[in-house]
Amino acid sequence: MPATFTHTIIAAKDRQESARFFRELLEVPEAPSWGPFTNIQLNDGVLLQFAEPPVEIQMQHYAFLVDDDHFDRAYRRLRERGIEHWADPQMRRPGETNTEHGGRGVYFKDPAGHAIELLTRPYL
Repeated sequence: MPATFTHTIIAAKDRQESARFFRELLEVPEAPSWGPFTNIQLNDGVLLQFAEPPVEIQMQHYAFLVDDDHFDRAYRRLRERGIEHWADPQMRRPGETNTEHGGRGVYFKDPAGHAIELLTRPYL
């Protein structure tokens, strides 16, 4: 059987707030949660599990492929909420999106400070 990705734990300052942020961003429903985790499930069955670790949170990068219509809705919500965003991962092009790789992309931070990327075309 080939390997498949099933879940990851994302460190959060407030697991409920982070899960809500990602549910709205990715337009997915609530998922069953248990123990120290607040979960959301992506359409391919992958669980994102948010937890509040007892250590300082180190920034991670998470990228999500969405279609053009979803990108438009998510980007509109980012702007309406005043969420700072950039066209590049180095954060040198504020308030912009990019058109690299034949699609569009944007970078911003989630409530815990992780670097999030939305893109409309895969890199490969």
